[in-house]
Amino acid sequence: MKETRGYGGDAPFCTRLNHSYTGMWAPERSAEARGNLTRPPGSGEDCGSVSVAFPITMLLTGFVGNALAMLLVSRSYRRRESRRRQSFLLCIGWLALTDLAGQLLTSPVVIAVYLSQRRWEHLDPSGRLCTFFGLSMTAFGLSSLLVASAMAVERALAIRAPHWYASHLQTRATRALLLGVWLAALGFALLPVLGVGRYAVQWPGTWCFISTGGAGNGTGAPRDRGGLFFASAFAFLGLAALAVTFACNLATIKALVSRCRAKASAAQSGAQWGRITTETAIQLTGILCVLSVCWTPLLIMMLKMIFNQTSVEHCKTHTEKLKECNFFLIAVRLASLNQILDPWVYLLLRKILLRKFCQLRKRGIREQAK
Repeated sequence: MKETRGYGGDAPFCTRLNHSYTGMWAPERSAEARGNLTRPPGSGEDCGSVSVAFPITMLLTGFVGNALAMLLVSRSYRRRESRRRQSFLLCIGWLALTDLAGQLLTSPVVIAVYLSQRRWEHLDPSGRLCTFFGLSMTAFGLSSLLVASAMAVERALAIRAPHWYASHLQTRATRALLLGVWLAALGFALLPVLGVGRYAVQWPGTWCFISTGGAGNGTGAPRDRGGLFFASAFAFLGLAALAVTFACNLATIKALVSRCRAKASAAQSGAQWGRITTETAIQLTGILCVLSVCWTPLLIMMLKMIFNQTSVEHCKTHTEKLKECNFFLIAVRLASLNQILDPWVYLLLRKILLRKFCQLRKRGIREQAK
């Protein structure tokens, strides 16, 4: 997930940005611009002080990681490995494709608006770009969570019910399941287009996402039931996906440990299963940590704003909520990191650790031989 530039108000773009964009990972500014943070609105700023390096770095890093993961998956899939391995590779490849597509659809918009240095309303008077951007963030973000959950279920079934898994879960079924997950996420993201919920430019006018303004905004206005349903549904679906992933990964680790103990009687088999269990447990723990850190703050923050009838859309008129608005901005950026970290925790890091393990093992064998 990324942000775009532009928000309402009459102050120049850079002045507004330098006043409000003080959260984590804010765009880099020159020393002069940092010193001008205390200037009153309308005093004018050097627009060159806003750096486009951050969104470009995010795009390049995500592109390299996901493209490399897709290349490795493609090479492994062509080897016609076991059905269980092919299903797992399909899931990883689909997740990498989802993350990459989400970045390619949103990051160019971010970079273009950064370079234009104009308010959102000037670039998108019709609001269609905001709808597209919010839809992309919602669809691909939710799809990533659901695919990760499906992968956790797939691994748990493969370990805890191998016979049922081998006879029922075909590669074709995996493809259909992944396609169904993506279509479901896309269908959900299209609800605002049909009038249920809406996407809005969020404070400080740098990105579009699901509006929690349907919860009343804390102003006593009537509650928009459609907006309330849409925002709440996204948060609850995301938390449910995290809960399923957490439960299935723990079940998989428990089953692997039990099987490892059962095979401990045979020295060679026990050592092999010990290595497999250790590698898998480390990987699954890493997945749980990354998903929890990246997504939990955003989802919890959304529910909190919905129940408190507040929204970051109105931070420009409620300065007392500045801390909450900055925290929400940090939560969104953490969620955006998930697209970059996914290929590493699911595939690339595992291969690196496995290669390192093999090197250390060979070195130990050589030392024993000497």
